Amino acid sequence: MALHLTRPFLRPSPPPPRPTRRSSRAHCLAPSASARGPSFRRPYTSVLVVPTGVGAAVGGFAGDALPVARALGAVADCVISHPNVLNAAMLYWPMPNTLYVEGYALDRFAEGSWALQPVHQNKVGLVLDSGIEEELRLRHLQVADAARASLGLPVVEYIVTDTPLEIKTWFDPKCGKSTGSVGNSDSLLRAVEALVNRSDVNAVAVVARFPDDDPEDSDCYREGKGVDLLAGVEAIISHLIVKKFKIPAAHAPAVLPPVLSLSVSPRSAAEEIGHTFLPCVLAGLSNAPQYVMRRNGNMDNGCIVASDVDSVILPKDACGGDGTIAFARTATKNKPLIITVQENETVLDDTPDKFNIEALNVQNYWEAIGVIAAHKAGINPNALRRQGIDHLKSSLRLYPAQNRGSRKSACSPPQEKLYTHELVSSQPPPRLISEHLPAGDPPSPLSRSRKRRSFSKEEDELLLKLHALLGNRWSLIAGRLPGRTDREHYITVATSPSTASPSAKRSS
Repeated sequence: MALHLTRPFLRPSPPPPRPTRRSSRAHCLAPSASARGPSFRRPYTSVLVVPTGVGAAVGGFAGDALPVARALGAVADCVISHPNVLNAAMLYWPMPNTLYVEGYALDRFAEGSWALQPVHQNKVGLVLDSGIEEELRLRHLQVADAARASLGLPVVEYIVTDTPLEIKTWFDPKCGKSTGSVGNSDSLLRAVEALVNRSDVNAVAVVARFPDDDPEDSDCYREGKGVDLLAGVEAIISHLIVKKFKIPAAHAPAVLPPVLSLSVSPRSAAEEIGHTFLPCVLAGLSNAPQYVMRRNGNMDNGCIVASDVDSVILPKDACGGDGTIAFARTATKNKPLIITVQENETVLDDTPDKFNIEALNVQNYWEAIGVIAAHKAGINPNALRRQGIDHLKSSLRLYPAQNRGSRKSACSPPQEKLYTHELVSSQPPPRLISEHLPAGDPPSPLSRSRKRRSFSKEEDELLLKLHALLGNRWSLIAGRLPGRTDREHYITVATSPSTASPSAKRSS
C-alpha cells in the first residue's frame, strides 16, 4: 500500500533563521530570559519570608508556603527564601531560580554584611544526634543513600555527635511562639567542625532527636490549627552552625512515626508520609548559595547583595525580624518594596507601624504576586485599582535666585506661609486696588509699565491665593496681579533687612 504525502510534507521547509547574538548574557537565575528575547533590565529579585514557629496560617505547617514560592518564582527572576518556606518533609520542589538561605544568613544578607554566591553544587555533610535510636538512625542513613543514588545529591559523609544533644521544646509564654534549647550545643559544633576540617564539606544537614510531642499539642498541629512545637529549636540549631562556620545549614527533626489519623490537615500531611523529614533538607542544601563576608574579597563578583533586592513579602504581623527591619532601613535609592500579607496571620503582633516601616498591605498572596508582577513591569500597583491614582501633588518649594544668592534650604509649608504673611504685612499702608484700575466694566488690568509701591488689601488676598495655587512661581503670580508685573520689586523687598525671613536673618 502506497503512502501518499500531502504537499506540506513533500515540500521541505526553509531552515529557521539563526538567532541574533545577544550582547549580554542572561542572568543565571533567569532561565527563561533567552525565550523572552533581549532584555535591558536587570533581574528582578524578591525575598519571601515566613518566620519559623509562629503559627503562620500559610507556611506554619509542613511546607504549605511552597506553592507561594513556586508562583513567585514564575514571576520574579530570582527568589530568595529560607527552609521554613521551602522544606516539606518528604516533599520538595526544585526551582532553578530560587535560593535556599538559612534564616540567620538571610538577616545578615539584609543588613548588607553578607552576600549570596550561587553555586552549582555543595559538598553536604550529615550530623546525626547520638541520642537517636538505632532503628531511627538507620532510617535516616537510608534516606541519605537514596538521595545520593536516586537524585545524585553530593552527600559526602556523616558523623554522630559524641554526646546526645538533649533537645527541649516549649512555647514562649509571652507571645505563644515555639522555642527551646540545645543542652549540648558544644557537641553539635564539634561534630560540624570535624566534617568541615576532615571532609571539606561546605553545607551541613543536622538530624537531632526531639522529644515526643504532647498528644494535645501534636493533634492540634496535625489538624492545621496550632503552632509547630519543633520549629523554634530547629531555627536555633541552624543559627548556631551558620553563625560560627558561615556555611549553609538546615535541620530535620528525628521523631517516632505518628499514629495514623483521619483528621490530619492537608497542610500538615507532608510529615505523615515517611519516617524522616530529611529529603527536602538534603535537596535544598545541595545547591544552596554560599555566604560571602564583606571583608573577604569582592562581594559584587558574581554575588547577590542586599541592594539587588526589589521586593520583600512577609506576614503583616511578623515585621519585627532583623532582616525585615534592615530592608526597611535601606537607603531610599535602593529600598525594596515591602509587601505585607493580611491573611497570613501569626501569633505575633509586630505590625509595620510599630517599627515605622513603610509597607504595602495586601489581603492575600494572590494580590501580593500581582503587585510583584506590576512592580517588575515598572507599573505603579495602584494603577491597577479603581481610583488608585489621585491628582499629582507637590511637597517641594523652590525659591528664585536673589541678590544674596539662592536660599540654602526650603522652608516647610507652614513656615513658608508664615513668611509670606510677614512679607505682605511689612509693606507700607496699602492703597486700594480700585485707585489703580482704569474705568470700564469689567475693569481691565493696569498696563505692564506701571510700578507699584505697596500691596493693597485685595492684592494681599489675591497674592496668597495665587501662591497657594502656583507655589514660588513668582513671575506667573506677578502676571496675574492687576498691574503687578515688576518681579524686581518683589526681589528687592524680599532681600531688604526689614522684610527678610527669620531664617535669612539668622544666616546673615
